[in-house]
Amino acid sequence: MPEKLSSLSARLLDAAVSAGAEAADAIVSEGTSVSIDVRGERLEQAERSEGLDLGLRVIVGQRQACVSASETSDGTLASMAERAVAMAREAPVDPYVGLAEPEELADGWDIEALDLEDLSQEPDPAALEQSARSAEAAAMSVSGVTKIDAASAGFARSRFHLAATNGFSGGYSRTSHSVACVAISGEGTEMERDYCADRRVHAVDLDSPSEIGRKAGERASARSGSRKPPTGAYPVIYHERVAGSLIGHLLQAVNGTSITRGSSWLRDAMGTQVLPDALDLTEDSLRPRVIGSRPFDGEGLASRQLNIVENGILTSWILDLATARQLGLRSTANAARGLSFPPGPSAGNVALTQGEMSREELVAEIGTGLLVTSMMGSSINPTTGDYSRGAAGFWIEGGELAYPVNECTIAGNLRDMLKSIVPANDARTYRSSVVPSLAVEGLTLAGG
Repeated sequence: MPEKLSSLSARLLDAAVSAGAEAADAIVSEGTSVSIDVRGERLEQAERSEGLDLGLRVIVGQRQACVSASETSDGTLASMAERAVAMAREAPVDPYVGLAEPEELADGWDIEALDLEDLSQEPDPAALEQSARSAEAAAMSVSGVTKIDAASAGFARSRFHLAATNGFSGGYSRTSHSVACVAISGEGTEMERDYCADRRVHAVDLDSPSEIGRKAGERASARSGSRKPPTGAYPVIYHERVAGSLIGHLLQAVNGTSITRGSSWLRDAMGTQVLPDALDLTEDSLRPRVIGSRPFDGEGLASRQLNIVENGILTSWILDLATARQLGLRSTANAARGLSFPPGPSAGNVALTQGEMSREELVAEIGTGLLVTSMMGSSINPTTGDYSRGAAGFWIEGGELAYPVNECTIAGNLRDMLKSIVPANDARTYRSSVVPSLAVEGLTLAGG
């Protein structure tokens, strides 16, 4: 019978203490994944992976080091611990290193309420292949689609356990089901591509493969005949599919690591307006059946809702224990922990207040401008907030979509951009990032 993950993590901690660690935490992760790709009505690739990985962080004085392995023998665990302790003794001093105090730790979480695991039988590879084929067929049935770049379906199940010498020990399992399709319209140098994808914890929540394929085909077909937009200052609407990237820049700017390094354009903005009045930005890792949910963070602190922005005012940084100590604050329970690197602050499930207008009403309201549906490349100055990104989408004339555009650049400053956003009401509430389409005034477009 396979060894329990909790037992493996306890063995790692024992090895660390025996090797001379003053404190330690251990992660054990076990997972299975299956992915199927089809192209041209033929099986392109079928892949299955299974693995067990171990991660160990040790603390000696005010120094730390991390190591990882994928083998569980006593000799391997002892070697991991000895190597980690030797590395820690040579690491630079960090006065903010340390585990959580016992009274800070999560206790008694309700993993069933989070509903992060689909307990139904793992899908057969043949069923996944059929899903991918259905998506491809639906995309190819759309007028204007000339080929499919890829159609895929997948499943993953993972188990995770975290334990530390401060007494914390906890774990959980999660699943994900996915279908995706990338369609192409046009030929030669006139080819345009677009996609549709869905990923859910439970298979029953997943959009049908044919619906995903149809949307991918329609999106690619609509991009036929793309051309450059005019150059100048115009309002821009970020489609719901890409609007999360704009909020992602704000999240990076309020990340504790950026703040403690002084490398954020919002480093002096606490208590000031960063979004329009009446808009809130929250982070909540306790939403049921959502990919990004978790009962505790990477340092064993209980997950909870965090109000990052309230009524447009910045009210909190995103912090783990180390950045919180450096700033003289408390952790916001946002530590992310990997197998081979120490904890660091990271936002999980985020949600921006939705507006009252539909995306179509936003398009009608701006009159002339750009609807962005895809983005590429980026030049973001993290200190000043200067922003420049490649984009494609649809030009708006007379409050309606006029023609598809590509090869353009959008430029502005994030501080000004975010203060002017107008949200639509089209965010998909089941996603980890619940961000609607966003209209932004006065951006500079470089096109034809």
